[in-house]
Amino acid sequence: MFDIGFSELLVIAVVALVVLGPERLPKAARFAGLWVRRARTQWDSVKQELERELHADEIKRQFRDVQASVQDTEAQLRASGEAVRREAEQMRQDVARHGDDVAAAADEPVMTGPAPGSPASVAQHVVAADAVEVDEPVRDAMAPPGIDGTAPRAAAPVEPAPVGAPHPDTAQNAPPPRDEQAPR
Repeated sequence: MFDIGFSELLVIAVVALVVLGPERLPKAARFAGLWVRRARTQWDSVKQELERELHADEIKRQFRDVQASVQDTEAQLRASGEAVRREAEQMRQDVARHGDDVAAAADEPVMTGPAPGSPASVAQHVVAADAVEVDEPVRDAMAPPGIDGTAPRAAAPVEPAPVGAPHPDTAQNAPPPRDEQAPR
């Protein structure tokens, strides 16, 4: 701001010494320092106040921006919800109009298992309705018996253990019998 060099400060000091004299110069220097300190303090407080207000304005602006984006998102969600409700109602009306004709077409293959195009889909999972015998229910060709309920698995026969015999699951983990005569 002000470009004051050493030579200017030296001239000011010499003039002050001549005008004030050696007795009053220290008091005048302290007084000038006090006023300079007060002016700096006042300037710093004004500067901090301005920065706080600017920061508060910035926060308010950001809050308004976020509030506007939340309202936009809410409106989009409401519109999406309405679209889904309309689609569901349309589907209900279609099902009511067409009845069970849509669900049970006799000439189309019956799909079981994962969705087509998925990594788990296998061509053997699709069984044509005319290839299935009438007595046998349609089931997934890859599923083992018993999972889909068409052919329950036969249970293995369980033989009762003799009285006093250890259970086969706990016999392996049981500690060895103690020897009664062994020292303790």
